[in-house]
Amino acid sequence: MMTRLAIAGYRSIRDMTVDLAPLTIVTGPNGSGKSSLYRSLRLLSDVAQGRLIASLAQEGGLSSVLWAGPEKISADMRSGRVPVQGTRRSDPIALKLGFSGADFGYAVDLGLPVPGSGFANDPEIKVEAMWNGELLGRANLFAERRGPLVTLRTSETGEWRRSPVDLSSFDTMVTHAADPRDGLELLLMRERMRNWRFYDALRTDQTAPARRPQVTTYTPVLASDGSDLTAAIATIHAIGDGAALDNAVDDAFAGSSIAFTASGPNHVTIGMRQPGMLRPLGASELSDGTLRYLLLVAALLSPRPPELMVLNEPEANLHPSLLPALARLLLASANTCQIIVVSHSGALIDALGASEQARSIALAKDMGETRVSGQRFGPDWRWPKR
Repeated sequence: MMTRLAIAGYRSIRDMTVDLAPLTIVTGPNGSGKSSLYRSLRLLSDVAQGRLIASLAQEGGLSSVLWAGPEKISADMRSGRVPVQGTRRSDPIALKLGFSGADFGYAVDLGLPVPGSGFANDPEIKVEAMWNGELLGRANLFAERRGPLVTLRTSETGEWRRSPVDLSSFDTMVTHAADPRDGLELLLMRERMRNWRFYDALRTDQTAPARRPQVTTYTPVLASDGSDLTAAIATIHAIGDGAALDNAVDDAFAGSSIAFTASGPNHVTIGMRQPGMLRPLGASELSDGTLRYLLLVAALLSPRPPELMVLNEPEANLHPSLLPALARLLLASANTCQIIVVSHSGALIDALGASEQARSIALAKDMGETRVSGQRFGPDWRWPKR
């Protein structure tokens, strides 16, 4: 499980480290930096997919995503005695992302390209590090990348050796130096990171694919847009926890249950039986909120839970009366995978109560900088040195 997340130099986040729980709710007003924290998790996931540099390019390149304020904000700047202004830099310009847990930790440091490279907006990966445990140190470091060179610590003797692969500035050691013989730990971490799951585009509009008839093939993982909802729900009933699914639906809509209706030779439409109705309501008839809740149920009760699931504003389109049921579903699902929820719903946080599983992180802006409310100093963290 990821227990710490560290971000530095990304958009409104100058330098932040937070503790994570089995279920972490990130909240705050509009513009407080919730989206920046969410995007940083997506970028870390892109490391394992080999898409980190391409994803940053889609955001406009390194110059568009770097922290826009001064390297340090002095007490005089905060008090207004002096204007906010840049000073002589003591550290190189960098975007840093990292996470750690009880078993592994990883960090990447991206910087400006070499002058004259011809790709002025293309960031370069300067340093990467992977280690055992929560906090980086020389004794627990087992993989390090500096420029094109990757060195690995052998598990048999503890000696350092050079990887046979020299990396380009846009390649990560997680994808290019991971193999069963020369980088087993990198390989294991890469596969775990590739299994992270993000839901931020679940469609519920009237033309949403989830409302159309579908072929019900085994679908243990709901698509990121929810397009295969019918197949995912059917798969949970077939090989997953069908009782938990039925309970989650009944918890939100008392007396209701899932229904499947044949639609053509090979297609099925999902719907809902409701008290007092003579027939099930099909997906095309369900409200946006009802359909969204079913999408969240399908995602959270996946028969193949990921190591990490990240939900962006799951409460959208949900009536406040559904939030207690969603909170109970989140808490139950946090027993099988770690969940991070980015939300501005105070009602959802209240519904979670004081559960030991859950942790709330409230973000706020201070001099344009995203900070954790009430946190003066974050948990210990060490970035690898360039």
